[in-house]
Amino acid sequence: MVHKEIFKNTEQWIQKKFSGDATGHDVWHIKRVVQLADKIAREEQADIFICQMAAYLHDIPDEKLTDDIDAAKQEVLSFLDDQGISDDKIDAIWKAIKDVSFKGNHTTPETVEGRVVQDADRLDAIGAIGIARTFAYGGNKGSKMYEPQTDEQHEHLAYRDSNKTTIYHFYEKLLKLKDLMNTETAKSIAESRHQFMEDFLQQFYTEWKGDDC
Repeated sequence: MVHKEIFKNTEQWIQKKFSGDATGHDVWHIKRVVQLADKIAREEQADIFICQMAAYLHDIPDEKLTDDIDAAKQEVLSFLDDQGISDDKIDAIWKAIKDVSFKGNHTTPETVEGRVVQDADRLDAIGAIGIARTFAYGGNKGSKMYEPQTDEQHEHLAYRDSNKTTIYHFYEKLLKLKDLMNTETAKSIAESRHQFMEDFLQQFYTEWKGDDC
C-alpha cells in the first residue's frame, strides 16, 4: 500500500477516535503535530514516513487519554499491521511513539524519529496554541484557573495532581519545554513560542492585580 493511501486511512481512523475530544488533544492537534514533524524531519534528515505515522498515532497510548497503555499499544500495532506496513517499520514507528509524552520528566527518545515527533508534540504545547490547549485541558478536567495563595505550595504535589491550577502547569511543564527540545530545528521554532508564553503570563498577572487600570 502506498504511503498516501496509508496516511489517508490513518487520518480517517484518528478522526473517528478523537472527534469528540475537548481536552486539546483533538484531530487538529494531531494534524499540527504531523505538519511540524514533517518540517522537522526534512531538516534533520529523519525518515519522513516514520515521523508522520508516529505523529498521527502518538496520542493513542498517551497515559493522559487512556487507562490501559498496553491495550492502546496493541491497538496501534494491529492498525499498522492491517495497513501492510513491514515489521521493521512498525517497530520504528512504535519506538518513535513510546517516549513522546512528558510525564513530568524528560525522556529522550532512542531514535531520531522519536526525537522529531517528541519535539513536534511539544511545540504544539507552547506558544498561543499551547496556551489555548492548556486552558481547554484544565477546564475539561475541572482545574481551577489560578489561586495566588496556593500556587506557591504546589511544588511538592505529584505531576498533574488535580489540586494544581492551570497557571501552575506553565511552571511544571510548558516553560521547561524550550530547553528540552531535541533538534536544532525545534529549538529555533520554540524561541518565539516560549517568549509568547512569558509575555502572556506577565500580562495575566498585571490584569489579575489590576495594575493596568
